[in-house]
Amino acid sequence: MPHNSKIHLETDIPVKEIMRVNVKTIDYNASVVDAACKMCSRDVAGSCIVLKHNIPIGIVTEQDINCKVVAKNKSPGETLVKEIMTEPLITIQQNESVEQAIKMMAQNRVRRLVVVNAEQKLIGIITVRDILSLGVTINELVHDLAEINCVTEEGGICARCERMSNELYSIDNQLLCPDCREDEAI
Repeated sequence: MPHNSKIHLETDIPVKEIMRVNVKTIDYNASVVDAACKMCSRDVAGSCIVLKHNIPIGIVTEQDINCKVVAKNKSPGETLVKEIMTEPLITIQQNESVEQAIKMMAQNRVRRLVVVNAEQKLIGIITVRDILSLGVTINELVHDLAEINCVTEEGGICARCERMSNELYSIDNQLLCPDCREDEAI
């Protein structure tokens, strides 16, 4: 690894690797009460995919219910999902990258994307929270790798030049290789 190189984390992870597969669906003629009940169950991303004749056509979210029903003092039992759903449904192919999902979310100003296969069949959902969780996981793994590489009996990575060394010296709470230690002394 060159002296000043930075580590580049790959972002081509396919969305199918981090998507949720327990997608809740609801018929477009169902009531908002039915949708809210489905959203109250565990492991739901705060939304239901709206189906018409088993084809996904929209999405209804907690925000749709709050802003389009509750805030307007409509009766949730008498209001149908098709009246408040967000459409058209924004989808992403299962093999697209997480990076592409982030771009699509930003471009469309949405927090959820419906994941479909090549036949456009619903297979999952990916949310901003799923993507953020991936970042946290990568951060934790990188931290673990840094600890392993910096503090071992066989040596590690110099804090200044980022080169491997079998001899590291602790100077001002930094592990430095012999070359960087000499530079410090000058």
